[in-house]
Order: sequence, then C-alpha cells, then structure tokens
Amino acid sequence: MKMIRAIVRPEKVDEVADSLETAGFFSLTKLNVIGRGKQKGITVGTVHYDELPKVMLLIVVEDESVEEVTKIISYKAYTGNFGDGKLFISPVEEAYTIRTGLKAL
Repeated sequence: MKMIRAIVRPEKVDEVADSLETAGFFSLTKLNVIGRGKQKGITVGTVHYDELPKVMLLIVVEDESVEEVTKIISYKAYTGNFGDGKLFISPVEEAYTIRTGLKAL
C-alpha cells in the first residue's frame, strides 16, 4: 500500500476529488493547509503574500493503483502556472480500522 499526499490549488480540489471518485477511488481525506513553494509566495501590486492557501488530499491505495491515481491528480490539478502543487508518495506498512481494530485494506 502507498499513501499519496497531493497538495493542490483550492479551486482544483473538487475537480480532482470528483475524478478520483469516477475512477473508483472513493476514500480520501481533505485538509485545508497554508504554505509556500519555490516561488516563495506571490506579489500582487505592492502586497506580498508569503503563504498561500492550498488543500492537501490524502489517499491510500494498493501499489498497482499508484500510477493511475497520480495521473488523475496531475491531469486535473494542472494549470501550467507556479503553485500547481506537489505529490508525495510514501509506503504504508499497516492500517487499522479504529471501530473494529481490524486491519484495513
């Protein structure tokens, strides 16, 4: 299993989530986050915004689904501008359902 953490623009999150659901990936977690990337914020006129709002999506999938999920996220979150986001993929050793105590997935 792998955990995919996707940090995307807030205006793209619904499009990404809907596309994942259409492809059969129903379970995900959305978190509103604030941060900055290599562009170190954005300047609008004379005002500099050091940190920008983003949404982090967390989704755990089987190893064979990682490529499909990352393609969906990358395609749907893409605008071609700085700040489109990042994908982080990490191994998941174990997962448990709190209510039952049973191994999940």
